[in-house]
Amino acid sequence: MNSRPAHTADEARHSYRRPRDSATLILVDRHGPVPKVLLGRRRADLVFMPNKLVFPGGSVDATDYRIPLAAGIPEGLETKLLAGNPRTTPARAHALVAAAIREACEETGLCLGSKPSAPLTPAQKAALRGEWTPFAKTGLLPDPSQLYLIARAITPPGLVRRFDTRFFTADISAIAHTVSGVVHADAELVELKWIELGAAPLADVHSMTQSIMDELSARLAMGPLTHHAEVPFFRFRNGARLRNTL
Repeated sequence: MNSRPAHTADEARHSYRRPRDSATLILVDRHGPVPKVLLGRRRADLVFMPNKLVFPGGSVDATDYRIPLAAGIPEGLETKLLAGNPRTTPARAHALVAAAIREACEETGLCLGSKPSAPLTPAQKAALRGEWTPFAKTGLLPDPSQLYLIARAITPPGLVRRFDTRFFTADISAIAHTVSGVVHADAELVELKWIELGAAPLADVHSMTQSIMDELSARLAMGPLTHHAEVPFFRFRNGARLRNTL
C-alpha cells in the first residue's frame, strides 16, 4: 500500500541521517465498550512534532542494553523484533523493550513492571538509576511479558529527525506503579488524553500516529493479541510510504 506522506512544517530537509533506534508504548484501556489509547501532547517549543498528540516514547539509551528484566522477551515477540532490515540483534531487542517501558514511565508516570520472586539484588538496584529509579524504589523490574509489537516505522530520509521506531502495546492492567507529577507545563508531555480507537482523526495527531492507531484497532478487532499476527513495517521511498509486513 502506497500513500503520500504528510510532512509538518518543522520537518525541514537535511542530508542523509541514519535513523536512531526508538520505541513507544501504546497503553490500551479496554474497560469500556470501545478501546482507548493513551496519547500525550508534546510541549509547544520542542523541535520535533511540537504540540502534537503522540504515544509516549523516545530513543534507545545505552543503559537500556544493560537493564535487568523481570522476564525474558517472549519468543514470538523477539522473532518479530529480529525480522526486517536494518537487522535487529537480540541485544537491540532487549534495549528496545526496555526503552519502551522506560519512556512510558518517564513521560507519563505509568510504570510497567513486576516484582521478582526475590528482592532486588544490589547489582539490580545499581542498574536501576536515573529514569529507572521508580522501579528500584518499588522493588520492580521492567517486564516485557505483556508487550506486543504493533508496527515498525522508519521516518523518511532527509528529515531533521529520523527514527527507526517499534510500536509496542500493552493493556493498562500491566501498569504496576504510578509516579505522580510527571506531566506538567515544563515537561516533554504537557497533558495526557485517552482517545477512542476508531474515532474521527484529530488535527493534532500526526498521520503516522493515526496509521498506527488504525493498525491497532484492526488487530484488536481480530480478537486477543498474539505474537503470530503480521506486523506492518512502514518505510519511505521516493516520497511514497510503503507498507510491508514482518
